Amino acid sequence: MEGQVLDAAAKALSINLDKTIYGAFAEIGAGQEIARNFFVVGGASGTIAKSLSAYDMAMSDAIYGERPGRYVCQGRLEQMLTYEYNRLITELGPKKPEKRFFAIANTVETINYDRSNKSHGWMGVRFQLNPGEEYNDVIIHIRLLDRENILQQEIIGKLGVNLLYGCYHLHHSPESILKHMNDGLIPGRMQIDMVSMKGPLFKNVDNRLLSLWLVKNKMADAVMFQPDGKPIHPTEVLYKKEILAMRGRFRPVTKVHLDMLKNGMKQFEKDDRVKNKKRITVITELTLKDLSGEEGIDEKDFLDRVDILTALGQTVLVSNFQEYYKLVQYLTRYNTGAQLALVLGANSLINVFNERFYKKLNGGLMEAFGYLFHKDVRLYLYPYKFGDEVIKADNMIIPEKYEELYSFLKSSNKIVDYENYDKENLHIFSHKVLEKITEGNTEWEKMVPPIVARIIKENNFFNYRKKKFSKSRMSFR
Repeated sequence: MEGQVLDAAAKALSINLDKTIYGAFAEIGAGQEIARNFFVVGGASGTIAKSLSAYDMAMSDAIYGERPGRYVCQGRLEQMLTYEYNRLITELGPKKPEKRFFAIANTVETINYDRSNKSHGWMGVRFQLNPGEEYNDVIIHIRLLDRENILQQEIIGKLGVNLLYGCYHLHHSPESILKHMNDGLIPGRMQIDMVSMKGPLFKNVDNRLLSLWLVKNKMADAVMFQPDGKPIHPTEVLYKKEILAMRGRFRPVTKVHLDMLKNGMKQFEKDDRVKNKKRITVITELTLKDLSGEEGIDEKDFLDRVDILTALGQTVLVSNFQEYYKLVQYLTRYNTGAQLALVLGANSLINVFNERFYKKLNGGLMEAFGYLFHKDVRLYLYPYKFGDEVIKADNMIIPEKYEELYSFLKSSNKIVDYENYDKENLHIFSHKVLEKITEGNTEWEKMVPPIVARIIKENNFFNYRKKKFSKSRMSFR
């Protein structure tokens, strides 16, 4: 079945005709669009035990329990799945022991009348593969990009059918579940930017690699991991937060990286634009470009870097944003009204002024800078040492035609120097550390935080101990 691409009607009918698959549909925000696909193809009485929409918040709370704050969130979806699945098992389990029960739910914010909101939603399935077994969960977050309500409803319906079908027919290949979520949909109408699979069927699944798969296959612009390493959606991290973000390769994390974060945080806390110091969140970003080599993305290397960053308590963003302005657009999507500062090494600033990155924009570099410095975004410039000279904002060499623009950005505090930094570490660069690791030169251990050195050595990250193996062994990853 995996090689076939079935439309939503064919998938819904195949499930309806399977007399063992039986469950509940709970949908909030876009109508009962998933259930409707099963009703219209016929045979739904063999599949649908219940279908409901609790649109009124008070009614939703009465059924699923009160939900402080937002209703379109992962927490509400999980409440829905738990309630509906448990009712099935309790009420119907003893009466229908041959059934493979499921609950499918969504909580969605579709486009409003004024078209002024950002449409998105959560969808999930809790299901048994065989009667009486423990349940498995597949949860996704979706961005709806159509600007008409009826089109968004169509997407929700087809996505739900694809997801339920995938859980029962493609569970042996989690990537296939995601790949076939697009079946019957025109590309560009939606994104899936968070996925979580758990349960006995998925005990060997690494959700970090599934998340990377989403970005690699252009189903998402970016994915995020919390400090415990688990995927999390940016709305759960960035909503109404003040954001300090740092981009890097982090291969590996060095003392300079930690100094940039530590002193950048202190400077951000003193920034008079930041109203709530307790709501600051720090994001470290890896771009897909920095994860790619001649043979494509090295998944082990990706996991190594995420493991180190999360061990340091960092929230990690993995994106396909090569340009800084795209990172700003992404982060400001979720923190409306809050402040944003980007931590940037002075040696990287020249790339921000490189016109080749902006050829696809009609306004070129000037248009990109309009996005980059959106709502008083600031760049905190961390110095670097070039020979005997310490390079900062004032002695940075900028293309001549942009010197006046650069002067304006400095004078208006769009680009500011670090107030404090560790002068003893300015000679440290990640690529030099990496060279010493692979050469077996122990000097690298003085260039990274002790916890990073310990993690690298304990797990043989970045080809540590490479010199102790034969050539054929060294090439095996």
